[in-house]
Amino acid sequence: MVRGRLLLFLVATTMAFRISWLWSAEPAVNYDEAQVPAYELPDPLRFSDGTAVATASDWTERRRPELLALFRKQMYGVPLAHPAGMKFDPPQVAEAYGGKGIRKSIWVRLAGTAEGPALEIVLYLPKHQANPVPVFVGMHLFPKNDVDPRPGQLWQRPAGDTETVVPGEQLGSYILERGYGFATLTAEDFAPDDAKRYTRGVIGSALATGQQEPGPDAGRAIAAWAWGLSRALDYFETDPQVDSRRVIAVGHSRMGKTALWAAAQDERFAIAISNNSGCGGAALSRRIFGETVGAINRRFPHWFCTNFWNYNEREGELPFDQHELLALVAPRPVYVASAADDRWADPHGELLAALAAQPVYQLLGRNVDGLADPAPLNRSSGDFIGYHIRTGKHALMDFDWVQYLDFADRHFGHRPPVQ
Repeated sequence: MVRGRLLLFLVATTMAFRISWLWSAEPAVNYDEAQVPAYELPDPLRFSDGTAVATASDWTERRRPELLALFRKQMYGVPLAHPAGMKFDPPQVAEAYGGKGIRKSIWVRLAGTAEGPALEIVLYLPKHQANPVPVFVGMHLFPKNDVDPRPGQLWQRPAGDTETVVPGEQLGSYILERGYGFATLTAEDFAPDDAKRYTRGVIGSALATGQQEPGPDAGRAIAAWAWGLSRALDYFETDPQVDSRRVIAVGHSRMGKTALWAAAQDERFAIAISNNSGCGGAALSRRIFGETVGAINRRFPHWFCTNFWNYNEREGELPFDQHELLALVAPRPVYVASAADDRWADPHGELLAALAAQPVYQLLGRNVDGLADPAPLNRSSGDFIGYHIRTGKHALMDFDWVQYLDFADRHFGHRPPVQ
């Protein structure tokens, strides 16, 4: 008995020591630009063997697939297969926003049967529309059970600022009046955002019998969420009220990472929008400012494939950086947004990634004028790569939505319907 208790004591002491050591080994967070180490970004227009990407076809046929494979293998993970036999239930439709819009609830049967796994898409569309409309889609854009949801937070105009348009409380109604729809999905349907439960969604259904965890290069939560956005796009292609050629992947924070990864893989998305996506999203990993690769992997071990853990505190060894994720969206427009108080997400690193993606857009004949370092506060800039940094905190706010709508209008040649 004494020996057993001694053994338990030794095990507990050893575990406590290891936990204490891991905690104490956590590097200090850097918020000082002067302390950012020197780094060199990989060239998106150079193949892995060092030869140059010289033409648009070089990028499209060889370099883009090469980069996509690297991101899948070393960071986001290999995605799930397209579900065979997937079917959509007839939408449940109701009026919304005082008759200005309609709400559609669509259940997606991934296996094609009522007994199999299912997920819900909640979609709002302008009620009076002569033609199919473009749609913003994201994970957790708004509470799907709200009757007339507001997909963002109010933004307080800085003192002295008289030019910025702020739609006010009725943001959902404002988006509809601009001639756009918006849709949300729930992460829980694909992968619960929890390190202990993330396999209880679609990830678990792909595991072999007896397998508890995905393999080292298999997708985890972010890959599953991005896969989910593509399933929503599958539905939009069947809905005559949606212009499926003009669907915009949008997301905030971890869902901003998701939107970028979804659009990088699925070229059916017309625009990708990243709101405060930070590390693992639009921010450069090599800068070591705010959240780092090691920090994100320790806090959220269920987000990326486990191969990505090999780069904890070794960001310089990554075979890519996040400017190349933005480049994978090219030649389609991409928008990156930051918040001045959101230092954890490294706003300047997000801007630098946008700037470093420019050569790919230029090679593909897209205009990249307008981005500047430093970027003007509370002003949108850029053309095919859009950017803004606003005052305020880590949030998706009405100011952000106005910029995204204006960006989409410009690239779609879209005009709000006559009321």
